[in-house]
Amino acid sequence: MNTFTTRALSVCTGLVLGLSISTSAWSAKTLEQVMKDRGLTEKNILAAAKTYTPTGGRDEFIVFSSGGQSGQVIVYGVPSMRILKYIGVFTPEPWQGYGFDDESKAVLAQGRINGKDIYYGDTHHPAITETDGKTDGHYLFINDKANPRIAVIDLHDFETKQIVVSPYFKNAHGGAYVTPNSEYVMDPAQYAAPFADEFVPLEEFNEKYRGGLTYWKFNKEKGRIDESQSFTFEMPPYSQDLADAGKGPSYGWGFNNSFCSERYVGGTERGRPPFEAGCSSKDTDFMHVTNWKKAAELVKAGKVKKSKGHYLIDMKQAVKEGLLYLIPEPKSPHGVDVTPDGKYITVSGKLDSHTWVYSWDKIQKAIKSKKFEGKDPYGIPIIALNDALHKSVNVGLGPLHTQYDSKKCVAYTSIYVDSMITKWDYCQGKVLDQLPIHYNVGHLMTMQGDTMDPKGKYLVALNKLSIDRFNPVGPLHPQNHQLIDISGEKMELLYDMPLPLGEPHYAVSIAADKLKPGVRYKSGWNSRTDSRSPYKTRAGREKTERTCDAKGKCTVHVYGTTIRSHITPEIIEVTEGDTVSLHFTNLERAQDEVHGFAMYGQNVQLSIEPGKTASSTFVADKAGVYPYYCTEFCSALHLEMQGYLLVQPKGYKAKAVGLKAGTTYTEADYKKQVETNIATQEVIDQVVAFITSHNYKDFPTVVALVEDATDQLGFAKGAKQKSEAAAAKKDWNNAMLWANQWWQYQVKTADLGLRAKTYLEENKAKKIK
Repeated sequence: MNTFTTRALSVCTGLVLGLSISTSAWSAKTLEQVMKDRGLTEKNILAAAKTYTPTGGRDEFIVFSSGGQSGQVIVYGVPSMRILKYIGVFTPEPWQGYGFDDESKAVLAQGRINGKDIYYGDTHHPAITETDGKTDGHYLFINDKANPRIAVIDLHDFETKQIVVSPYFKNAHGGAYVTPNSEYVMDPAQYAAPFADEFVPLEEFNEKYRGGLTYWKFNKEKGRIDESQSFTFEMPPYSQDLADAGKGPSYGWGFNNSFCSERYVGGTERGRPPFEAGCSSKDTDFMHVTNWKKAAELVKAGKVKKSKGHYLIDMKQAVKEGLLYLIPEPKSPHGVDVTPDGKYITVSGKLDSHTWVYSWDKIQKAIKSKKFEGKDPYGIPIIALNDALHKSVNVGLGPLHTQYDSKKCVAYTSIYVDSMITKWDYCQGKVLDQLPIHYNVGHLMTMQGDTMDPKGKYLVALNKLSIDRFNPVGPLHPQNHQLIDISGEKMELLYDMPLPLGEPHYAVSIAADKLKPGVRYKSGWNSRTDSRSPYKTRAGREKTERTCDAKGKCTVHVYGTTIRSHITPEIIEVTEGDTVSLHFTNLERAQDEVHGFAMYGQNVQLSIEPGKTASSTFVADKAGVYPYYCTEFCSALHLEMQGYLLVQPKGYKAKAVGLKAGTTYTEADYKKQVETNIATQEVIDQVVAFITSHNYKDFPTVVALVEDATDQLGFAKGAKQKSEAAAAKKDWNNAMLWANQWWQYQVKTADLGLRAKTYLEENKAKKIK
């Protein structure tokens, strides 16, 4: 039996033995015994069954949650609550090379504030693009509250492609919310501040500090925000907060709430009570109603002036054109949500126990008849509460956010102080059910519950505290996302999921089958610009170029490739002081064959997915030896996937000494390796025969594996030729080494082929007659 088949048989025997042992151990215990041993009830088992996803199974929904102070986005599945990914957005994320490769550094640079690089964010409100009010799964937006920015994430590859910065705001809690066809992304400011980038004393707060709401224009074809066509409403120095876009009959309008409409400036340092005292003294605050559709028409017609390169609709113009109105809303509100049919808007107040339901018909009637109870100090018309209100429902102490069910008129509101979820009917104005959660829930989310196509089934409570729910891990506790079954009349708590990453503030969900992510890039792809990289490199065309300017400053460009289990080049030689620009293209096409690239001492960490070209530029400012390697365990010879950057001192002259082999080989060693190679090829031929005798071309995953296997076999042919050429010269050392390299390519070919064969068998491929 040859070496290859012996090794393969050994591995297979171990797997079968392990499986039989684990199966016996599993069958030895009954379900009742497991329940008794672990102290589980039948209710526990039923809850577990509702979330359990078998090995290889998929979730029905995908959730995108803000990562809070991490500056990232968290992706997990429902009902399994398995975390699938962290998406680097405003913060460098090493595993994905985000903020380490040149391409993603260029994206982060778009988010500079006053010329400064900002390496963190406070992500709050994600939003998925919509078509006709339904999530389409193409792009995701997320805001940064600390630095007023919006990021665009492409859901084809779950990468951040663009960051835009507000030219006016100093922070923005309320983004991001999309209009029903993703024409605009709504992004309200939070704390009032001067629009000018200069010092303005607090004594001029009422006159020169301002709030606002930006409508970022989104180009769906390009997948980018068009800053040149975006516009901002100037608003009073209230603290604007969350927002939502109208739907159906309310399409073309936007709604956002506010707090601290008292325009109070605290400061115990100046002998005044704190902000929290002065910002909560009135019985009501203001909901802002904006006509974005008419505003967009004015922008297009050239009737809005630009300021700081951005269209700005000041309050005077907004009032004159009928673009902005105010309506009293509950005290210290934190959430404004339009019902799926677009007929009602719900608002809750943190310092009230009621959720107020506004009628769009009534609001529209008041606007058309110009029936207002007065104006605010800035001349904005105020619609009387009684002329807009549909219902006021006592849902519990500290209500915050509302999401909707697939069942008509059914809504769910998070109750912060009472730590519970309230299910209620917004048409009839009555509470249907209440469920305690753990603890102090902020946002909540039902499946697609903020769209015109809510799916019901599940609700996630995004709790601020966990206290006693998990094993203690120090003073900083994880957040707690709790999964709740809402399919029946009564809500049922199913699962606690700790999230140890920032403070996840809000989340959105989408049916998993709406997402169509790619599994590889086109060869030589710059994933951040969605275009071919100028540094794309093909196998056999790797090269190193060194150029110097008139002042003697030199730049070295390395055009390299990665493929199991080889980094080309394996040796890079530069001179101290050179600027080094590495460019690596992943030649793989099989999905999940990612290669990494890490280098000692140079802050280089790349993630190179199949087809991607990634770059890293640095100055080799210290002579020395800098090993590099692949960080992703990509094959059996992963640890051998290595190389060296040699930074030579200036003026260095190499000694005329060749490399000596550590081991010498004989003709017998060579012949033994060739025998192994011939036997391995027989195994490959058998696998190939199986694949080609089935309809493998109907399976894209297998086609990609076959393409990669064909490449590896091509490399094997080249190594075989070099081996035979060396043998002809009786250079047994090189003959043996090239024969071994020939075999390494064969092993990788076999690995790919066996994966393809297994896939065909598991997916019941048909044999070609």
